[in-house]
Amino acid sequence: MEPFAPTLSLVAPVYNESGNLEPLLAEVHAVLDSYPSDWELILVDDGSSDGTRQELSELAVRDPRLRAIYLNRNFGQTAALSAGIDTCRGEVVITLDADLQNDPADIPAVLKKMGEGYDVVSGWRKNRQDDFVSRTLPSRMANGLISWITGVQLHDYGCSLKAYYRDTLQSFRIYGEMHRFLPALCTWRGARVTEMVVNHRARTRGVSKYGISRTFRVILDLLTVKFLLEYSTKPMRVFGSWGLGLGGLGFSVALYLSFLKIAMNEQIGNRPLLLLSALLIIVGLQLIMLGLISELLVRVYYESQGKKVYEIAHPRRRQH
Repeated sequence: MEPFAPTLSLVAPVYNESGNLEPLLAEVHAVLDSYPSDWELILVDDGSSDGTRQELSELAVRDPRLRAIYLNRNFGQTAALSAGIDTCRGEVVITLDADLQNDPADIPAVLKKMGEGYDVVSGWRKNRQDDFVSRTLPSRMANGLISWITGVQLHDYGCSLKAYYRDTLQSFRIYGEMHRFLPALCTWRGARVTEMVVNHRARTRGVSKYGISRTFRVILDLLTVKFLLEYSTKPMRVFGSWGLGLGGLGFSVALYLSFLKIAMNEQIGNRPLLLLSALLIIVGLQLIMLGLISELLVRVYYESQGKKVYEIAHPRRRQH
């Protein structure tokens, strides 16, 4: 069997990482200079306000393997990652952080794992070198929640060191904080996903850009991902189910009140149940109408862009 050595693109978003870029480039060269296929390192400057842009420009002039992309302002990690993915040329894309906490020495092992027949290999920082209370503990809780909701069991969704086939990534767009959900989104398209333990190093330069406040944005994006995974091509299932449920409950309450009025001759005009039943029926009808509109929008989206609601397996994938 031929060794698994696809053309390779490394993509790393960069934000205020002055002093980290040259060591990162040196480590990547140390690992990949003997790599048998073409490779490139794409660094996306996400509107840095320190000396990062100047350092990146100088490195890009000196090193033809390095491709620099400069965003007009700070758009966020997901947008920077998306910009790198859109411009990469390799068959396989490996994402990583530019802060040197991900170890480029893990790249050969990640590629070897991918060569076993996987479409996505996700890193697992089993021995994480971060503060436990502010970083590690919230991350573990978030990973458990994400695994439970998406059904894709990974220990470390937040690890940036991941490997993908480029065509798998370029088949959809990512927004918000959704870069961390890429393995789940790829699974939705039929990709085979696995994880492996990777090295994690303590930050030696710069300041972490993560915090507890980011958790709330992640939760909102997680709800979006859950909807995309389950109902993106059949939104009526979710809106219609809730609409029928609430509308049916409101109709049942209305029947009960009608029985009291007609059979028992009781006054129902001042009962809160009357308002509740009317509200439930109206909300139920609105949800059903929203489901119908969503179904129309889904059809317009797929048909206007010639998109398919299925994906044919790529013949290059190796079975395992």
